[in-house]
Amino acid sequence: MTDLERNLGEQPVLELLERHSLKPKDLVEASTLQLTHKMVSRATKGRRLTSNTKDKVLQALNRASGQSYAMGDLFNY
Repeated sequence: MTDLERNLGEQPVLELLERHSLKPKDLVEASTLQLTHKMVSRATKGRRLTSNTKDKVLQALNRASGQSYAMGDLFNY
């Protein structure tokens, strides 16, 4: 896999974090699953994530923001 296939550019999740004035640590604290700062960092920077990790980020964002986002709202791949 080449570098271009792994790095997909900033993802919509970053804009959603800013819209709700959330920091990566807020997602880690809101998560009931084992979500790490590194996972959140990779998600915002556009690193290709496993579906399991994407689901953890989605659940944490929904809990922290009080909204009900879908996977397509967070990631464009």
